[in-house]
Amino acid sequence: MLQDQQFLIDVAKAKMPYGKYKGKYLIDLPEHYIVWYNAKGFPKGKLGQMLGLVYELQLNGLEHLIKEIQKRYL
Repeated sequence: MLQDQQFLIDVAKAKMPYGKYKGKYLIDLPEHYIVWYNAKGFPKGKLGQMLGLVYELQLNGLEHLIKEIQKRYL
């Protein structure tokens, strides 16, 4: 359970490391970009896992959960 909590905190703190949206928080990436990445395939590793979670959160309108974590930890 602590790993899951830490992963959510990591997602809240994570910024896109490259590309057009470099430096932007993952949760703030435009939905069309996340949908495109989902179709293309997320990168391997932790970044891909975090982008996959962002995709699921955006798909279900749950971005506010990460925004609440950001208020607490940023």
